[in-house]
Amino acid sequence: MAEKEGLSADDGQSAGAPSEQSGLVATSADSHSVLQDGFSYTPLDSNSDRNIQPFPRSPKLKKKLANATPPTQEQLSRRLEELQGERSKTEAHIESLKKRRADLARSTEVMKQQVRDHFESMRSVLKQDEQAVLDSLEMDLRQTRTRLDQVLKNWKHHQDQVSKGISSTQRALNECGRMVDNEEKALSETLSSKKQDASEKQIRLNDKRFEKLLKTLSSISKQLRAQLQRKTLLLDSSPMVIDRQTCHSEITVTSDGCGLSFSGSINSTSDRPLQFDKVCCALGGSPLPAPQSYWEVDVRCSSAWAVGVAYASLARKGRDKGAKLGRNRNSWCVELRNSHLSAWHNDRHVACQGVGQPLLGKVGVWVNYEKGQLVFYDADNMVVLQRFSAAVTPMFDRAHHQFTEPLYPAVRFLKPPESQIWPNHLEICHLNNP
Repeated sequence: MAEKEGLSADDGQSAGAPSEQSGLVATSADSHSVLQDGFSYTPLDSNSDRNIQPFPRSPKLKKKLANATPPTQEQLSRRLEELQGERSKTEAHIESLKKRRADLARSTEVMKQQVRDHFESMRSVLKQDEQAVLDSLEMDLRQTRTRLDQVLKNWKHHQDQVSKGISSTQRALNECGRMVDNEEKALSETLSSKKQDASEKQIRLNDKRFEKLLKTLSSISKQLRAQLQRKTLLLDSSPMVIDRQTCHSEITVTSDGCGLSFSGSINSTSDRPLQFDKVCCALGGSPLPAPQSYWEVDVRCSSAWAVGVAYASLARKGRDKGAKLGRNRNSWCVELRNSHLSAWHNDRHVACQGVGQPLLGKVGVWVNYEKGQLVFYDADNMVVLQRFSAAVTPMFDRAHHQFTEPLYPAVRFLKPPESQIWPNHLEICHLNNP
């Protein structure tokens, strides 16, 4: 209480005079503590042997220290044993952590070697297949050469016959009136012009077969590249199911929770607090796991849809933008409407790039919470449809660089064209066993 009263003393009161209100005794001339502007401080005195307290101790601490009794020999011995035991446990734990660190390095090397073995196996398969294709081309070359050599042999024989005919005819001219050899005369009379056989034109390498081979190899290359890109994403996949409590009344969910059908007729269900009552939308039953997650939706059986992610705070009631995917700050999506694919967030949109015919079969969605990234893929060839990140901030106002809430899978059925054949169906893909 003495310090508090001292702090509240009038600023104009002399530091060396006694206070009538507080009853404090004035400090002596050799005291190190003074009151200045209502705060006490202790000057640093190199000649003083006192321990310097950087901040004034509280009254409770002072009282506790004053009432504290020196520990007994038994208490000190017990405390020493406790500290020694704690030191032993700490040393053992540190050794355990060091061992784990060494084990991590060894385990990583084992994993690396296993990966090298798998890729070496793939390279071996590719090398064998490459050699088989090259051998096939070499066989085609040998067969074509054999046929062509036979034709060439026939033409050389004809060339020799023509040359002999020319020689005999030349001699006949030189020895006019003289009888030529009967054999040469017969050769000269029977030799006629040799016409090119139509079959000769067909002697060539199998170009059509080679073109098919190149197309097949190109397709395999694209698929392999897509699968190699997809493999890492599949490591972050986890089972996804739809929360029936969120489904609009016109959406029917299959028993496994992965298939959704838009029937166009209202189901006989009571209104639920989490249900979308006007927008034909549904959310996943659990948030996408951190730090990153990947999932896919089969959209082949729907001609108007939206696939994306949303916060649980996404509005569920009404038809305003707060309840529609991509039309607010709480959701992101790609959507297909009138055969045009676009990406939406915060009611802004852009046309998706790299999209051609035929239309999408599966949409892949990848979320990285730590980097604040969201990427939509054409899951069949792993072409990026749209990437949401800090780089697209000018394009999408208030695009979140870091997600502030857990994200949930979200799908929406849009109004189909008049030619739509029911049912309208979306399916969350099973990615557990790639």
